[in-house]
Amino acid sequence: MTPDLTLHYAPDNASLCVRLLLAEMDVPCRAVLVNRAKQAQKSDAYLRINPNGLIPTLETPNGPIYETAAILLWLADRSPGRVFPAPHDAQRGTALSQLMWLSNTLHPALRMLFYPEKYMPTDPDGLRRQTRQRLTTLFAQLNDRWDTVQCPVLACYLAPMLRWSALYGGDAAWFDLSKFPVLMAFAKSFETQRKVHDVCALEGLGPTVFSDPHLPNPPIGSAT
Repeated sequence: MTPDLTLHYAPDNASLCVRLLLAEMDVPCRAVLVNRAKQAQKSDAYLRINPNGLIPTLETPNGPIYETAAILLWLADRSPGRVFPAPHDAQRGTALSQLMWLSNTLHPALRMLFYPEKYMPTDPDGLRRQTRQRLTTLFAQLNDRWDTVQCPVLACYLAPMLRWSALYGGDAAWFDLSKFPVLMAFAKSFETQRKVHDVCALEGLGPTVFSDPHLPNPPIGSAT
C-alpha cells in the first residue's frame, strides 16, 4: 500500500525531527530527497509546495504542511494523547508552551548561528558571538525545566537541535552539553532507542548521535 504522506527531507536537517516522530508513531511515509547541494529547496517545483523554500515539507491528502512544529503537531493530533498531551490533558498547556519555545525561540536562534550573514551581513561574526551567548542562556533555562513535561514530540524536536549546536555554525567549542546534565541525560537516553537509531542510520549520523555527535556521512544527499 502506497503511503498517503510524503516527506521532503535532507540529511541532518529539520526534517530529521519529523522522521523521528514518524518512526515513533509507526506511520508509513514516502521520503523524497531535497538536493541541497543544488539548492533544490529554492526550485520552482519545491516553492510550489513550500513558498519559504525551507526543509521540511510534508505532503498530505489535504495539502502540504511546512514549519517543523506545525508538522509535528499535525502528526500528533492524528493519534491524540499518544505522543503529545491531548487537548483536555492537564499538561497540554505546558507542552504547547515548550513546543512553541523550541520553535519560536531556540530554533530561530540556531538559524542565526548557522546563517548570520542572512541576518546581519555587515557583521556576521559579531552576530554569531552574540548568538552563542544567547544560546548558552537558553540551554541553561531549558536544562532547568526540561523535566517538567516530556513527550515524544518535544524529544524529537529538541534532540536534533542539541546535535546541530555541537556541529554547525563555525567553531562549536562554545557548546558543551555536559554543562547541562539534564539535557545530556536526555540525549544519551534518546539516542539508544531502537527507532531513533534506525532513523539516524538512514541519514548516516553515527552512534552517539546527540550526546557526542560527529558530522554526518549520509548515503545520499547533503546536509548543507
